[in-house]
Amino acid sequence: MADRGCPLEAAPLPAEVRESLAELELELSEGDITQKGYEKKRAKLLARYIPLLQGVDPCLQTENRIPGPLMTAGTSKPQKSRATNSRDERFRSDVHTEAVQAALAKYKERKMPMPSKRRSVLVHSSVETYTPPDTSSASEDEGSLRRPGRLTTTLLQSHTSVEPWLDRVIQGSSTSSSASSTSSHLGGRPAAAPSATTALTGLAAHTHIADLHSAPPDVTTGLVEHSQYECPQVASVRGVPRGYSRSVLETADGVPVNSRVSSKIQQLLNTLKRPKRPPLKEFFVDDFEELLEVQQPDPNQPKPEGDQMAVLKGEPLLVGTPGPPSLLASLQRWGTTQPKAPCLTALDTAGKATCTLTYGKLWSRSLKLAYTLLNKLTSKNDPLLKPGDRVALVFPNSDPVMFMVAFYGCLLAELVPVPIEVPLTRKDAGSQQVGFLLGSCGVTLALTTDACQKGLPKAQTGEVATFKGWPPLAWLVIDGKHLTKPPKDWYPLAQDTGPGTAYIEYKTSKEGSTVGVTVSHASLLAQCQALTQACGYVEAETLTNVLDFKRDAGLWHGVLTSVMNRMHVVNIPYALMKVNPLSWIQKVCSYKARAALVKSRDMHWSLLAQRGQRDVSLSSLRMLIVADGANPWSISSCDAFLNVFQSRGLRPEVICPCASSPEALTVAIRRPPDLGGPPPRKAVLSMNGLSYGVIRVDTEEKLSVLTVQDVGQVMPGASVCVVKVDGTPYLCKTDEIGEICVNSIATGTAYYGLLGITKNVFETVPVTADGAPVSDRPFTRTGLLGFIGPDNLVFVVGKLDGLMVVGVRRHNADDVVATALAVEPMKFVYRGRIAVFSVTVLHDDRIVLVAEQRPDASEEDSFQWMSRVLQAIDSIHQVGVYCLALVPANTLPKAPLGGIHISETKQRFLEGMLHPCNVLMCPHTCVTNLPKPRQKQPEVGPASMIVGNLVAGKRIAQASGRELTHLEDSDQARKFLFLADVLQWRAHTTPDHPLFLLLNAKGTVTSTATCIQLHKRAERVAAALVEKGRLDAGDHVALVYPPGVDLIAAFYGCLYCGCVPVTVRPPHPQNLGTTLPTVKMIVEVSKSACVLSTQAITRLLKSKEAAAAVDVRTWPTILDTDDIPKKKLASIFRPPSPDVLAYLDFSVSTTGILAGVKMSHAATSALCRSIKLQCELYPSRQIAICLDPYCGLGFALWCLCSVYSGHQSVLVPPLELESNVSLWLSAVSQYKARVTFCSYSVMEMCTKGLGAQTSALRMKGVNLSCVRTCMVVAEERPRIALTQSFSKLFKDLGLPARAVSTTFGCRVNVAICLQGTAGPDPTTVYVDMRALRHDRVRLVERGSPHSLPLMESGKILPGVKVIIAHTETKGPLGDSHLGEIWVSSPHNATGYYTVYGEEALHADHFNARLSFGDTQTIWARTGYLGFLRRTELTDASGERHDALYVVGSLDETLELRGMRYHPIDIETSVIRAHRSIAECAVFTWTNLLVVVVELDGLEQDALDLVALVTNVVLEEHYLVVGVVVIVDPGVIPINSRGEKQRMHLRDGFLADQLDPIYVAYNM
Repeated sequence: MADRGCPLEAAPLPAEVRESLAELELELSEGDITQKGYEKKRAKLLARYIPLLQGVDPCLQTENRIPGPLMTAGTSKPQKSRATNSRDERFRSDVHTEAVQAALAKYKERKMPMPSKRRSVLVHSSVETYTPPDTSSASEDEGSLRRPGRLTTTLLQSHTSVEPWLDRVIQGSSTSSSASSTSSHLGGRPAAAPSATTALTGLAAHTHIADLHSAPPDVTTGLVEHSQYECPQVASVRGVPRGYSRSVLETADGVPVNSRVSSKIQQLLNTLKRPKRPPLKEFFVDDFEELLEVQQPDPNQPKPEGDQMAVLKGEPLLVGTPGPPSLLASLQRWGTTQPKAPCLTALDTAGKATCTLTYGKLWSRSLKLAYTLLNKLTSKNDPLLKPGDRVALVFPNSDPVMFMVAFYGCLLAELVPVPIEVPLTRKDAGSQQVGFLLGSCGVTLALTTDACQKGLPKAQTGEVATFKGWPPLAWLVIDGKHLTKPPKDWYPLAQDTGPGTAYIEYKTSKEGSTVGVTVSHASLLAQCQALTQACGYVEAETLTNVLDFKRDAGLWHGVLTSVMNRMHVVNIPYALMKVNPLSWIQKVCSYKARAALVKSRDMHWSLLAQRGQRDVSLSSLRMLIVADGANPWSISSCDAFLNVFQSRGLRPEVICPCASSPEALTVAIRRPPDLGGPPPRKAVLSMNGLSYGVIRVDTEEKLSVLTVQDVGQVMPGASVCVVKVDGTPYLCKTDEIGEICVNSIATGTAYYGLLGITKNVFETVPVTADGAPVSDRPFTRTGLLGFIGPDNLVFVVGKLDGLMVVGVRRHNADDVVATALAVEPMKFVYRGRIAVFSVTVLHDDRIVLVAEQRPDASEEDSFQWMSRVLQAIDSIHQVGVYCLALVPANTLPKAPLGGIHISETKQRFLEGMLHPCNVLMCPHTCVTNLPKPRQKQPEVGPASMIVGNLVAGKRIAQASGRELTHLEDSDQARKFLFLADVLQWRAHTTPDHPLFLLLNAKGTVTSTATCIQLHKRAERVAAALVEKGRLDAGDHVALVYPPGVDLIAAFYGCLYCGCVPVTVRPPHPQNLGTTLPTVKMIVEVSKSACVLSTQAITRLLKSKEAAAAVDVRTWPTILDTDDIPKKKLASIFRPPSPDVLAYLDFSVSTTGILAGVKMSHAATSALCRSIKLQCELYPSRQIAICLDPYCGLGFALWCLCSVYSGHQSVLVPPLELESNVSLWLSAVSQYKARVTFCSYSVMEMCTKGLGAQTSALRMKGVNLSCVRTCMVVAEERPRIALTQSFSKLFKDLGLPARAVSTTFGCRVNVAICLQGTAGPDPTTVYVDMRALRHDRVRLVERGSPHSLPLMESGKILPGVKVIIAHTETKGPLGDSHLGEIWVSSPHNATGYYTVYGEEALHADHFNARLSFGDTQTIWARTGYLGFLRRTELTDASGERHDALYVVGSLDETLELRGMRYHPIDIETSVIRAHRSIAECAVFTWTNLLVVVVELDGLEQDALDLVALVTNVVLEEHYLVVGVVVIVDPGVIPINSRGEKQRMHLRDGFLADQLDPIYVAYNM
């Protein structure tokens, strides 16, 4: 310990030794030599250069195994008074440090993927800031930064497991380029044997996916899977021709799995392959869907074996001493008989005595204050205060004199003082709880000093501000000039011996609530007498006090007991200790103090500062009371202090640790031998035993031990016992840890105003094993955990407040802090500020460690420190840390005397307000109580399924829309088989009937088309195709148009000449790079022989910018239809049969599959007919459409239906809403549309953009009462939250509550359900989300836990039949069973249109048959999971109505832990986790769940989300998140229907294209 903190001089080694060391290093890294062998040989090499190492702190030896600068004790330089980065004093223990280093040495550094961070989020990461790890406490010393030049050369050959960061610094640390990704991970040696992924990394972005495996093997299960949707297969899935040019392939969503992302994920998987904890046997049932495992006690765990303990009685309290009968009587006696005797000396920050209060002054000032309080404060002629009222005392730590006057003044006036800390800001940590305490105590007056009052935050009026949560207070300044002298004959009537309350001491509980412990006059007197007896205090002794005099031991010894014994107290303020940590020792010396009151922290500080001081002597001390002796880590400070100061007159027996608690006051104190104390004892306990609550003196595992010292004997007049922590307070056995309980008149009496918990704590009745009470008097629980050792000495091993119960084991927060601090003792953590607490996630405590990092710490440093802390805690405590967060220096909430405010830190962590700069989550190792992965049972055969359903009285789940054959328009339907014929017929019979109106952003009509106009324009297009394009019937034509009438005309032009149109969304001029390749791909995949477009788009397709994205020379003929001549066609083409192909419908599914479906003429007219019947569309109707016209139902409504039914369509292009959000709703209102269609993205734009403008719209005359149905066109589960908020929001504009509904379609059939105008309202049911994961539907009540609302997707269209089939056996399922929705209808598409015989993949999508039951009908498989349920409602036909509920796309589902998850459910939970999460998307990669969240907030808040996201997914879905990616708003791609493109997102993530703010890899 002797040279802790002196800068160590570098002693250069001879070159040959350095060479041999380098060779050794190499052997170790190549694996030619074991770690042990390496250390042996290395020690031998260095032996003759280490004569001095034995004297050095062992943590320095083991910590930095640096061959170069040897740790020799150099001459010490003049030192700063205290190194600012010293470790937290409470936790110093060289033994422990050694243990931690040894534990770390056992671990091979596992390569963990480092989180990646965007540059702007980094504080600094330039090479200059990477200083070599430095364990000496003088790293802030000026000299230590300029190291001798040869240091780096020696360092380079240093031990890899300690210095891996250096290799990286030399290569330049990179978090954003993939070039150094092989070496930028923890411990990565650049020449490591490349694993599959690291080899790929080198190929960087020049590879494309066809060269790689389609997906990396799933290493978590050891199976190599190639499932169709999981792997980004190029050919079939994305429809890319095989002979494709490289350049296009990179943009067409192929995943170049180069990227450091995938190599990091590989590393993450490697770390996860460690053997998990032993499997757990049984479960408790958390509902009966999924069983959370409950940890079973380990049969080999240590159990207490001793006898039951007996109650331990202290010596009797000697009341017979001749002395005043009460404290105030003492005060009066000394104040009148010894007025000149010094009572209290206050010091300033220079250590000068500013004021010495004599007993005479204390007495006269207290009387003056009492008189003023009782007689001079009035409100409306009533005295403001009555005896027994509570008064707040607000005094700074530097003013003990005024505090003492205030305290005794209150006692004399029979008022109850409530000392609290001085509030520094309006929102101090914990200030709200202090306000609650003041309010519940009914405090209306606060006493303070003039100086303090001036420093308090003020309101505008100049009054003291009201603090958050505080009651209104009057502030009274008690400096002499403000007080009134009492008349000669006035004397207070104070009664201060009985059960009345004397004062209230505040206490902050583990949860952060502040309670007041009331201490009665009788207890106060008894406490003073007991302390006098135990400490042997005598009249006129001097005591130096370093503690806070407002509470706890500082108050009991330094303010109360001292007055009883006419002692002189020298008070050392905290501010002076900060400047001069030796001040208290100097004062002991100069005042010849007999007693001193300190904490172990003060001893540690003075050790660091004592070097130059030779002239101090501690020989006058007879008692050095260590107030936090109950902290198990205080022993090392005591030992070290004794080592150094024994030569300066400190006698070993003088050190007296004591234990106290707010509830029981002083519990035990060690007595010097002259007061009859037994010799001190130490116990070396096994941490493992302690975690099971058992005392085992450690023998075999030297690493994980806790050494504790005794805190002396029980107080005089008290009885002590140890009881079980949980449940009934049974007495513990002698070798069992429990809570210490005290029975004495000198304990607190209650928590003020809280009767329930008071009874629990202050009136505990300990019982023996057979239930008999041990005493007729109640005991007080101290909140201290410990046991009674030999010689009846009390040992404390921790506090109840710091207890964390993980599984069945108990860990103490302080112990974990000590282990973390021992990892890199003096270097990394800023001033040793670490908070450890537990949070409950998934029914168990999880340990969270938050540390402040030094301002100059680099990313690599911090990550390395974090991973080593994890290993150390795992090895020493055998417990996993759930979350480790680093915050910038000085940002954790502070407690009044500079420590960390733990409960406030925990609150901030849970609310996402901690703002860490680095986070490491380890849910994989900590969460061991997840339900067992589901084993798929061998399925029941389809036949048995039917029989089972019949027996259970369940019908087969099938439903159909109205029959088409009996309908009134059947003769018309036969005429209307071909849309081209319909248009000609309309042009002939109603030439001037308007069919289309197109609106622009201003709401003005930009173009219209009547039947005859549309017919003529179509003829012109057809003529151009035949003459200019020289096309034949059956050729495919791509229509690349913006939404409008041109597109419709071009479509019918193609039909007129027998060509097959393919509508394609035009490329976005600002985003050609990503949108143009998709256009090119559709044109090529659809084999279009010609492209029709407008002049502007034609120019764009051939432009220079386009050439950068695609090969513009390979476009087919491009015809510009803006200026084609007016020509008539010789004859309009008539298809030979209705089954001929009418058009192709191309769309990119949410899973990233580009699929084109073939629609025949028969299917096209059948589709139009079904929609016409469902929505009651006639020529007299107007409908408003705000949809994209390129695929699916949007295309059908925009281009086909008006021509078929003759109604007028008001067309609103969704793009126009970007410049005028209210365009669509205004149009609906203006044209009084009964029926309107929109997409989810449009609905979302309206709810977000018009939320605050409904009244303004009403003023403009927008009225939506005309709407009968507003349908959202979708291919997904209905978004209930969005439709409901839309309905609520626009109810003010007259939108009927029941108008909003959704439609459902998919690739095989674009319109399966559509609400229409007649029929019952859509119904909503609540299903159990956990049952859904097992492919079961269980209906539950609204609001029950895990319930998920599902809304019916509209009514089934006429002519459509739906059945629910089992996804694997293809057998029919019963009512309310989850399965795949199969559909049969005349408007089913006839098949996929793909280039190369990949039809086999999808053949069964269009002509599937049930394996049992009705095996004749041909069905199309939608690829969506859902269920049918018969409702109580009746259909138009009088039948009971069958509702279809869509749960989600089968391709999108995630198979995790043997269960099926729908991404949207996880995403909904995540979005609820924090207000700055704007959007979220999830996908899996190699069995890891990846969560991408968009942050709508400041970048420095990004890391708050990591833990919240992990927590919520664990709690609600029982899943461990593997990677959390935080990105900017708008990064998650969505398609035109507003659906998330999760596979595109996945590809972008793996190709490292997202530019994330932060990527966290959960361990």
